[in-house]
Amino acid sequence: MAPKEKKAPKAKKPPKTKKAGSPEKKKKLSRIERLRQQQEEEERKLKEEEEARLKAEREAAEKLEKQQAKARKWQALIEKAESRKNDELEELYLLEKCFLDAEKTKKEVRVFSKWKHYIECDGTPDPCITQEINTYISLWKEKTNEDIDTVMKESKLVLSLIEKLELALLDTPPHELTYKQIEQYQGSILELRELLHFKFSEATETLLKEASSLVDTDSGNMEKIIKDENITLYVWANLKKNPKYKRIKFGDTGVGFEIPKALATSDIAVRIFHTNYDHVSPLPMIPRLAKSEITDVIIEDSAEKETAKDEEVPQAGLEEVAENQELMTSSIFEMDMTKTESSLVNSKKSMISVKDYAEVKKDEIELKSLRSDTYSLSLLAPATKISVPDSIYEIVNDEDIVDLKGFMPLGGIYHLNILKLPPQSKHVKGWTIVELLSGGLQPFVYPPEIIEETTETENPYPPIEIFIEIKKNVVFFEKPMVARWDSQGKGWRTDGFFSLYYDMTERTISFSLESVFPVTLIQDIHVHMPFESWELKPISLNEAVLNITTAYTDIDIQIKDNQCMLASVELGDEYELSHLLGKWMNITNLIIAMKDTGFNIFPSEHSHIYVAVNYKDPLVEMKSYRQMALMASAYSFGWSKWNKYSGPGKVVIKASELLEKKYVADNKWSLFMFDGERAQKLKINEFSEEFSEELDDNTEFHSTLYHMIKDFTSEAALKKIRDTDYLFIDVVCKLLLSTRLLTFS
Repeated sequence: MAPKEKKAPKAKKPPKTKKAGSPEKKKKLSRIERLRQQQEEEERKLKEEEEARLKAEREAAEKLEKQQAKARKWQALIEKAESRKNDELEELYLLEKCFLDAEKTKKEVRVFSKWKHYIECDGTPDPCITQEINTYISLWKEKTNEDIDTVMKESKLVLSLIEKLELALLDTPPHELTYKQIEQYQGSILELRELLHFKFSEATETLLKEASSLVDTDSGNMEKIIKDENITLYVWANLKKNPKYKRIKFGDTGVGFEIPKALATSDIAVRIFHTNYDHVSPLPMIPRLAKSEITDVIIEDSAEKETAKDEEVPQAGLEEVAENQELMTSSIFEMDMTKTESSLVNSKKSMISVKDYAEVKKDEIELKSLRSDTYSLSLLAPATKISVPDSIYEIVNDEDIVDLKGFMPLGGIYHLNILKLPPQSKHVKGWTIVELLSGGLQPFVYPPEIIEETTETENPYPPIEIFIEIKKNVVFFEKPMVARWDSQGKGWRTDGFFSLYYDMTERTISFSLESVFPVTLIQDIHVHMPFESWELKPISLNEAVLNITTAYTDIDIQIKDNQCMLASVELGDEYELSHLLGKWMNITNLIIAMKDTGFNIFPSEHSHIYVAVNYKDPLVEMKSYRQMALMASAYSFGWSKWNKYSGPGKVVIKASELLEKKYVADNKWSLFMFDGERAQKLKINEFSEEFSEELDDNTEFHSTLYHMIKDFTSEAALKKIRDTDYLFIDVVCKLLLSTRLLTFS
């Protein structure tokens, strides 16, 4: 039998899978289970809320503890700063006596210069002595028939006398000049101006009488150029009256004119008289403090008056200062130190004695410090204390009138004249015969006052074309305006010009006028403001350089001992600035010379109206400049971008010790903030993302900027600071005040 076959095992059926989308049957919770689950959820939430509350309380406590610790530390720093405030103010006062010493020295120099002039007896007058200058003017007026060479030689003396009078008005402290003296000096300046112009007219007449002997062989007319460092005289005499010669150009210069036929056939002479100086514009105002108001600023001898003023001067004074920004002006920087010192010595609570000073109450020290600074620089007097006519603040509505508070003549004055040709001398049998006419040099009226009717369609009296050249000793950073002098309105006007054309490459300007006037080129006073950056850098003991970067150029002013000079300026090679570059002079002369050349970086009392300024409290600003000047031999100071974020009551500057290297690396600068009463080092730097007043780690407060920076100063630098000459400190301070870098940067 065959074996039985085994049956294969049956395959297991796969487990049934739930169809997609089929609902899962939930187990139904009982009521008790639901209540238990709900209770557990509530307990969990309560536990989480409690934990969050406890955590928030811990964080708040920690935060409060940190704030309290910070506040305690802050208060401790303030108390520590207050405890040494008297000592710091005392030391600063003794250091700032250098300004007293500088003022005494400058006064002695002024007295000695007068004495030296007296004993030299060289025949030149002292313009500040009324009798001498009046005698000189009278004697020169009596001289007649002087030739042009004689007048040009004498003009140098006259210009030097005018310069001495102008410097006397600018350099002499306000208390040393009476109103009578100011009127006398300004009156003498005006007389000398008029006399000098009159003498040049007389000399021109003498020259024109001899025109026939000075004729040009080609044209038969006279062309003459006479010049020195101050003036250039272009004279043309129409001897032939040939209408062919209507366009005249003097030599190889860019100066000349083109006259119409009516003038080309007349007995006339044309004079273009260019002066490097401006004797046409009105004299600048000299701000003065009223005597009755000055005495209110000086510390009174009476203790009762001292107490009465303690409550009102700081608050009222600072409020008025904030409202009168225009009173920060370079023309009133001089210090009345001698009176201040005398009043301090005579005061019952004298600040001269170191021992007594330390015992004075804090508020009295602050008040005396405020008054000393206020009176010493005359920068914080309220507007009512300045004798300024109301008209100076009037707004000029006529757009053709040049606003001399915002614009200034630059490059001198071009006096344009059409003159009647005087009778020519004749030589007869060895004799020279000249017809003499009374009245001197006479102007030729053009166009005529009475114009005859004509049927001609063409204007018989067309305008006169003038072309002038811009001298290479002045720099225009923008295209200048051309203005003419309005003798009736006593001001410069920009209307009346036709066919005005500029060729700045050739430095020539041409225009047409219906008549002739004194003409000048006008430049914006504030073309360099606001400044882009600045740095005051020491070179050696009693030597530093101030660098100011403007939108147009980079300017370096070097200070050494009590002298300054323009060390360098970024310009092209087409300028001739040998009269200014590298020339040592006192700061007043430097400011005048730089303005006259086109480098006006010195704000006036009106500049804030024309420039977007970073307003700072004048008292804080002035204290900062004084203390920076004290350290200028060893420390470099510079512009900080955070200064505009600190507000009007605080200044921010960057500073670094600089003894051997030529520059400060970017990461070596430190930022300091000063509000006039408290100084601190900031934690931020120039590369921080936002401004913060947070105190730098391991630093403290000080009452002065000087003592704040002193904490980070080496002994070598401190010795250099102590050895710095007081005249150098005074000049640095005055230069900083003149440029007002903290406000105009």
